[in-house]
Amino acid sequence: MFLSEALSINSKGHLEIGGCDAVELAREFGTPLYVMDEGLIRRNCSSFRDSLMKHYGGNGLILYASKAFCAMAMCRIIESEGLGLDVASGGELYTAIKSGFSMERVYFHGNNKTEGEIELAVENNVGRIIIDNREELFKVHRLASGLGRKVRVTFRIKPGIDAHTHDAVKTGMSNSKFGLTLENGEALEVISQAKAMENIIIKGIHCHIGSQLFHIAPYKAAAQTMVDFLDRIRKTLGVELEEINLGGGFGVRYTARHSSIDIDSFIGEICRTVKEECEKRGIKPPALLLEPGRSIVAPAGITLYTVGTVKGGNGFNRYIIVDGGMADNPRYVLYQAPYEALLAHHPQAPAVSEATIAGKSCESGDILIRNIAMPEVKPGDILAVLATGAYNYSMSSNYNRLPRPAVLLVRNGRARVIVKREDYEDIVRNDIIPDDL
Repeated sequence: MFLSEALSINSKGHLEIGGCDAVELAREFGTPLYVMDEGLIRRNCSSFRDSLMKHYGGNGLILYASKAFCAMAMCRIIESEGLGLDVASGGELYTAIKSGFSMERVYFHGNNKTEGEIELAVENNVGRIIIDNREELFKVHRLASGLGRKVRVTFRIKPGIDAHTHDAVKTGMSNSKFGLTLENGEALEVISQAKAMENIIIKGIHCHIGSQLFHIAPYKAAAQTMVDFLDRIRKTLGVELEEINLGGGFGVRYTARHSSIDIDSFIGEICRTVKEECEKRGIKPPALLLEPGRSIVAPAGITLYTVGTVKGGNGFNRYIIVDGGMADNPRYVLYQAPYEALLAHHPQAPAVSEATIAGKSCESGDILIRNIAMPEVKPGDILAVLATGAYNYSMSSNYNRLPRPAVLLVRNGRARVIVKREDYEDIVRNDIIPDDL
């Protein structure tokens, strides 16, 4: 019945995660509450790392896409598992720096990096800056020159591949806001310009075709396109690039209707495609990089809520209203992301009717799950929403001036706070009342 191996039922009949009773966690730490299973996070990391070693001889690196869930404790886990880190903002980069992460294994993404962000990256000697556009290349070169540094870069390419996923998470099409266009010659021209810059060291090319993908075909097409471009760079510019980054986007099972993907099989197919395409062109296979994020943390997390009221029924919508909502998980509001939920004290309770799980924000659209079959629910019950480890804490906000929830890391029956719960003082901390008011 459960969506991930992180969950089980204990002797009390309660939902358990990482050996911890979910009901007791809610009582001790309060709700809303994000709970992450450290053991499953580590197993998922090792699945990607070991598959790359098995199918590609370890010639590459798995980069955790930290936008899925970024905290200093998470950076420590990722580094201890031998992975690199994909950061997409100055804030994510700063988190990595403060955690003590090895900067040579940090890859800095973003389609509109500010000068301050680039300076932070250059000053801390990040492993790669991924160049998104022509203006950014010149900006990076100017700032690197001013700081007397040489910067290693890769270039984000739009391979023109339709990943057949939700429009909001397609990123590889030629009309995407991300990267350099391949088909009109822009990408080759910009890389040619970079070749002449003395403070730029070109290391490779990168693409990302989309998220929540369950089929291998788009990845294989991206691999073929990127290897072909690698060969064109070699022949046209006389530059042999060292690495190719095919991004992430591996699908995650959010509901029972979703299938699961076999990570080892996926990685194996990608590796075989890259090697075969290189062999066809007589070029040495480059180092291969992949960027899983959601697939590492989503199944490892749940969010616990306390039910405040239940209303409706008798021909009207039945609402189960909880003490969180769109402020701690805006994904349904943004793109109708599906989830499953259950009662933490009785996870196997039979469903009696459909309901909509709604939040406490002052918005009619503050919905977490619509039309889900649920058992009898009463005020005070603890509700668990499953597979919330990715893009929940990361996308949370203070809408309606709601404090963000705490994040717990659980393993072997032990719970540790890795992000403190905000309080009202945190909400007003940066407010200023001018003297003339």
